[in-house]
Amino acid sequence: MKRKRIVLLCGCMILGLVSFALAGGGEMPAAKGKAVYNFITNSSPYQQWSLFPGKGKFYKGKHPHGALLTTYVNDIALTGIKNKVGTLPVGSMIVKENYMPNKMLGAVTVMYRVDGYDPNGGDWFWAKYKADGSIAKEGKVNGCINCHAAVITNDWVFTGPVK
Repeated sequence: MKRKRIVLLCGCMILGLVSFALAGGGEMPAAKGKAVYNFITNSSPYQQWSLFPGKGKFYKGKHPHGALLTTYVNDIALTGIKNKVGTLPVGSMIVKENYMPNKMLGAVTVMYRVDGYDPNGGDWFWAKYKADGSIAKEGKVNGCINCHAAVITNDWVFTGPVK
């Protein structure tokens, strides 16, 4: 009987740790600019995540993001990208550092897939934060949606293939 309890307890602990890791280190935030920013800077610091597969730091960017870019993905997105799932899973986060030509950070932009958030926009929550962390844009941002619609067949993602 003791052995069954120990096995059950270990199984529950492993399941909890896997869920915690898949969420990027904790419960996923609400689709709100401040909540997402706090999550990616405090709860699950994005700079500890993986770089977007095939991309290094300071790769060439273009308007409106910046001359140089560094793109990070949480574990949920990384698994989807590596497995070429086509549509990244709910909870996927892509965080892009947008740099000026002199490598000064200009902004941080985020794509965050939230179930049912915006079916017409791929269920992506969009955010742009200034270098100081203040919110420049958040939510169903028409500029983001209209631009990224050009790559709707790649799940709205420009950075690299997800299919």
